[in-house]
Amino acid sequence: MGGAQAINYLTGLLRVKIVAVLLGPAGVGVIGLYTSAIGLLGTMTGLGLQGSAVRAIAHAQGQDDPLAVARTIRMLRRLCWATGLLGWLASVALAIPLSRLMFESTAHAWALSLLGGMLLLNAVSNGQLGLLQGLRRIGDIARVQVLAALLNTAVTIALYAWLHERGIVPVLLANALMSLFSSWWFARRVHVAPVSMNWAQALAEAKPLLGLGAAMMWSSVLTLLLDLFTRTLISRTLGLDAAGIYQAAWALSGLFASFVLGAMGTDFYPRLTAVIHDRNVAIRAVNEQTEIGILLAVPGLLGTLALADWVVWALYSTKFAPASDVLAWMVVGVFGRVLSWPLGYIQIAMGAARWFMATEAIFLTLQAALVIWLVPHFGVLGAAYAFAGCYVLHTAGMAWVAHRLIGFHWSSAVKRMAIISGALVLTALMCNRLLTEMPALLVGCALTIMGSLWSLRGLAQRLGANHRLVHSIQRVPGIRVLLKD
Repeated sequence: MGGAQAINYLTGLLRVKIVAVLLGPAGVGVIGLYTSAIGLLGTMTGLGLQGSAVRAIAHAQGQDDPLAVARTIRMLRRLCWATGLLGWLASVALAIPLSRLMFESTAHAWALSLLGGMLLLNAVSNGQLGLLQGLRRIGDIARVQVLAALLNTAVTIALYAWLHERGIVPVLLANALMSLFSSWWFARRVHVAPVSMNWAQALAEAKPLLGLGAAMMWSSVLTLLLDLFTRTLISRTLGLDAAGIYQAAWALSGLFASFVLGAMGTDFYPRLTAVIHDRNVAIRAVNEQTEIGILLAVPGLLGTLALADWVVWALYSTKFAPASDVLAWMVVGVFGRVLSWPLGYIQIAMGAARWFMATEAIFLTLQAALVIWLVPHFGVLGAAYAFAGCYVLHTAGMAWVAHRLIGFHWSSAVKRMAIISGALVLTALMCNRLLTEMPALLVGCALTIMGSLWSLRGLAQRLGANHRLVHSIQRVPGIRVLLKD
């Protein structure tokens, strides 16, 4: 999964560069608003089926009940088609109000109506990914991501080079189609036991899927509402160019977060679900996942802080230069996500829907309040301040919730690693903000090297001397000495 995410990350950066050069800040801002609006509608009509299906399939698989797995998969497929069509109808019905809200005109209503087709394609694709994840077919999920990344990159470059701004809607639809094809190609290989269901059985299968799914949908809807609200506030207050600056910083930080969290979450969620009723095992699993998350994230976070100006220039253009300041503060928020992310899965694995809905509502409302307060005073940078501040509080809050639910506590190793990594990130941030360009670059690179060696040493200790990744790393001259206990 890490390798697949790395390929996805690199191809995503290539797509970002092409879009930035061909469309500029305003075009990037339009793409961000389109994807936020369609993502919100898809989440509201998708009912959180992918996440709830993963839990249901993983639980049935853990009980070694192939018929239960088959019934869940069959109902999942039916519900995905139904919710996808519902989403498309909703996008057509709400196209004009959404266009007026985001752009203060109806000129973009036709595009939003057409983009509703993404919701059907994404719903079916997400259902197939949920099936693979629930069955823990991690290799197939990695192959899906690689294939989709390569196809989407080729399609994106070709269509934008041909159509420029007129290619935004075709590119988004084509990307959804390529993702659907990629997931179908591997999901079709899964053998599902034949099973028939009457209406009563179908309702019994649908109820748990929709119950937990509704809680997950609630969280996703609030997240996307916040994202859409933030983009709309920036666009209407500061203009489309400012929305493009925000989108650039958000995309870069989001790509890195997806690289770390996506690689771990694919297997961690179903694995935690299988052991959640054994508190000691669950606590150990969350602590182990947190350790790995910190070790994987630190080099990238430090490198991003050290090279923020260069990263924005290389992946976008000089027109996006203000995004580097925004990106630096978003990195702090990503670090908070890495710490709090494994804790959040405890609620989902337990099926604690009310706890999950309440905590998500509280923290997203807090972030919205910070955005309203800070954006008028600090511009686009205020949204980054809000993101960073909220995730610092989110980490503390999720630690308290996890303790209430399963008596969770961070191990001494996690506490020690959090302090060291937090000190490195904050030092790099201060260098980025307080020093002039060349001293900031030199100190930032030195911190990145220190953090990378510390992470490599920690990964080597946890993976063991016989792991193939450790063997590969030790071939680098001088690394073997540094990785010794």
